Amino acid sequence: MARRKVGNLLALAVLTYLSQRPMHPYELSRTLRDNRDVRSIKFNHGSLYMVVQQLERAGFVAAQETTREGQRPERTVYALTDAGRAELHDWLRELVEQPRYEFPSFVAALSVIGVLAPDEVVDLLHRRSARLADQRKEILAEIDQAHAADVHPLFVIEEDYRLAIVDTEIAFVERFVDRITNPQDGWGPLWAEFHRQRKAHTESTENTWTNEGES
Repeated sequence: MARRKVGNLLALAVLTYLSQRPMHPYELSRTLRDNRDVRSIKFNHGSLYMVVQQLERAGFVAAQETTREGQRPERTVYALTDAGRAELHDWLRELVEQPRYEFPSFVAALSVIGVLAPDEVVDLLHRRSARLADQRKEILAEIDQAHAADVHPLFVIEEDYRLAIVDTEIAFVERFVDRITNPQDGWGPLWAEFHRQRKAHTESTENTWTNEGES
C-alpha cells in the first residue's frame, strides 16, 4: 500500500462528510457525534482541527469562507476539492479490498499467555466473556435503535461487523477455556506443571545466590 499524505482514519470521515456539503470543523465534530462515528473513529476537538489542517495542506480540502457570529471565534468553512474527492474514493476502495493486520492487544496477550497460571487465565477468560456479552448487548441495542428510527441497515453495517467480531471472540474464548479445562486432554495439568517447575527453578537459583553471598 502506498503511504498516503494524510493517513489518519479521522481524515476519511472528514472527507466523507465534506463530500456532502462544506462545513466548518465545529459542525464536522457535531456531525461525527450525531452519527455515532465515535464508536468507529477516535477523535477530539484538537485532533479534528489538526486533521482538517493536514487535509488543507495536502490539497484535499480548501477554505471556502470565514464567518463570525457575535462574540464567537471565527469559523472557517471547508469544502472538498477534486483531489480530495479522488483521494476519498481511492482510499475507501483500498480499505475495503485489502485486509490489514492491526496488531490487536488481545493477540499480543495470547502470544505470551503462558506467563500466567492456567487457573488464573481461566478466571480472566470468564471475565472477558462476560464483558464481551455486555458489548454484544450494546451493539444489539444500537441496531435495534436504528431499526426503530427506520434507518436503512446499510447505514449501520459497521454494527453488524462489530457483532460478528464479538460473536467470533466469544466462541474463541469458550474454546480456549475448554482446551485448558477439558478433563480428558486439557492443557491445564501440563501448563500447571510448567509453572511448578519454573517456580522450583527460580527458588533454587535464589537459594544458590543467597548461599554464595553468605560464603
